Formats: sequence, structure tokens, C-alpha cells
Amino acid sequence: MSRSSSSSAVPAAGRAPLPGLEAPRRPGHLPPDANLPALQEALLAWFAAHKRPLPWRVNYTPYEVWISEIMLQQTQMERGVLYFKRWMARFPDIATLADADEEEVLRLWEGLGYYSRARHALAAARRIRDTHGGIFPSRLEDIRALPGVGPYTAGAIASIAFGERLPCVDANVERVVARVFDVDGPVKQEPAAGVIRQWALRLVPEGRSREHNQAMMELGALVCRRKPRCAACPLTRYCASLHLGITDQRPVPGKRAAITPVTAATGVLACAGRVFVQKRRPDDMWGGLWEFPGGQTEEGESPEHTVVREFMEETGLDVVVTARHGVIRHGYTTYRLALHCFGLALAAGAAAPDVPPPAPPVLTAATECRWVTPDELESLAMPAAHRKLADMLFGPRNTPGDPRELRL
Repeated sequence: MSRSSSSSAVPAAGRAPLPGLEAPRRPGHLPPDANLPALQEALLAWFAAHKRPLPWRVNYTPYEVWISEIMLQQTQMERGVLYFKRWMARFPDIATLADADEEEVLRLWEGLGYYSRARHALAAARRIRDTHGGIFPSRLEDIRALPGVGPYTAGAIASIAFGERLPCVDANVERVVARVFDVDGPVKQEPAAGVIRQWALRLVPEGRSREHNQAMMELGALVCRRKPRCAACPLTRYCASLHLGITDQRPVPGKRAAITPVTAATGVLACAGRVFVQKRRPDDMWGGLWEFPGGQTEEGESPEHTVVREFMEETGLDVVVTARHGVIRHGYTTYRLALHCFGLALAAGAAAPDVPPPAPPVLTAATECRWVTPDELESLAMPAAHRKLADMLFGPRNTPGDPRELRL
């Protein structure tokens, strides 16, 4: 999300007020714009007493702050903590990450979605190694120039790791600011988005950006939620929306993106104890991930026909359906996938499933293909729906030495 990078463009306390505070107040209310120091202290005191013991809050290294921020985008906190700990156990520093293979990076990222973030993290680590001598840059413009680092992430790193007086405006902070200052407008759109950025910057106290920005995000996550817990909030005396009785109307939502249903089919082709997988092109939605071939069902087409057609179009392999494994449903940002799953055999070898795999196929939708054992699937990064299918068929591996059988 865009945000200001300099306080010079923001009105200081005592100048003309920013929009969003024109409505009358109930008795006992303390206008937030006129009581910023007290509001800041109340917030920081609350954070000191209630902050969660998160692993990236131990040392506040730029590397750990960066990885935590990109992992927590569109991810629940508990899940993010698990992934962060696993990541740091394997890639404890920039040098280790920069030397890593993309396949392993994507596998450790699997399940977080938005895989471009993992590829950008690898590219950024290599940029830091090659351009900055392996030391995470401290200047905002250098941080912003790293692959995959947008305005929000750059501001978070600069403020939390390096103490720059900058705001961090995520969805949690948008909610807090919109309610406290009664911002009447869709928070993702101008002019309300700009008003929120200005208030967020004005709120940051000198020398306390690390604690303040985390406090704002923590308050939005734990207290000022979609259904706010106002009785537990340290800012009740200052919250304009609470004193107007309109906390349920702030923040003002924007127009929701339409959710598109998608029906697709995929198949697990087995031959001689191995299954066929292919690696998606780098510019695809799941670029660099391994999948069972398949595709979207065309109008009037059955899922069974889809999977046979897609195999022929993508690999040149003639297959037949041998089993139906149900439907896996998975939600993405703007669409809902219903993935019909099948077991397949080569048409020429349907009566003799132990024949060796054929010569390498001609790939039209992938860069690479393999015939792998179920155990070998464990080391390959796959889209979430395809990983669900693999685990459904072969079972997740419980211990490193626990083999998995091919039963289709």
C-alpha cells in the first residue's frame, strides 16, 4: 500500500486539521487530533503490556523483519509463525538464502500462496549479496529497490528494523485510523487512503517508530478487529467512531471483487510405480511449481473429457481414466476452484500398468517433467490443490524415513 515517506508533507499538530474530524463529539470525548501525545502514550503502554511474544520480536534484525512481513501478507499469524520458524531453521541469514536453490525455497514456501513473494525473496537476497556486500541496506530507497519490496514492506523494514519515522499502513492500521479519526470513505481509495496515510504518519512519535508501528498493527489484529472489542481498547477516550456510535460503519468498505467459480480437472498418471508431474512456466500463476497436468473445463465438456484432452494438449500423451478421486475445492483471492481429480493410465498400456514410462513427451505448458515416486513428491513444491491431491492419494509423510505407497 502506498504511504508517505516524509513528514514534511503532513500537517503538524496545530495546523489545519486533516479531513475526517468535522462531526460533533459526545461529552467526555477527547478529540484525537488535539491529544496526540496522550493517545500515543496510551497505545505504547498497551502494547508493552499486551504484545505477543513473536519470534521476529527478539532481535529485530532487518532480515527477520523482512521475512516476517512478506510471510504475514494474506496469512494468519499462527500459520505465519510456523512458517517463519521453519524458514529460519533452514535459511538463518541472507547468505544462506542467497545460495539456496529456487526449488527448495519454493518448497519451504508451499502453502503460503503468492509464490512470487518467495522468488522475489531469493532474488532480493542475491541482490543484497552481490550489491550490498551481504549487508541489508538501511536507506529507504535501497530497501525499496529490492525485488518484491513495495512501499508497505519498505516502510516496515525501515521503521521497525532501522528506526525511521515512517508509518506501516496495513489493513489492521487502516481499521484503527479510520475508526479513531472517523475517516468517511472507502479506505482503499482516494481521497480516504491518502487521509489515512497522513494520519498514520502524524501519529508516529519521534524515536518510537518500532514500538508504535507494531502497536498499531497489534491493536488492529487483537482489539480493533472487524467486530471491535472496544471495552479492551486503550484508545476509547479518543476514538471518534466510538463516541459517534458508528464503529460498525468504519472503515468504509470498497467495492468487493467478484468471485468467479472455476471448474477444472487434473489427473495422476501412474506408470511402473511412478507418477507424472510437470513444472509450470516461470510466467504462469504458479510459475516454477510442480503439478499434475490438467486444465479448465470447457463449456459442455465433462471433467473426464477435460483431463484426457488436457494431457494430450500439454504433453502429447494419450491417457485413459482409471479412477475418480473426488473434487478438491480451494479458494483464491478472486475465484473458487472446483478441481475434479482422476487416476490415469497410458492408453497403450492400460492393460499392462507395469510397462516402462514412454519417451519424454513434448511439453506445451511446462518447462520440465519427471516420473517420480510418491516419496519424491515430498521434495517438490506444488500448488495447494495439487498437494492436497497428493496427500489424499499417498498420505503425508509422518517421519523422514516413512515410505509412501502408490495406490491409485
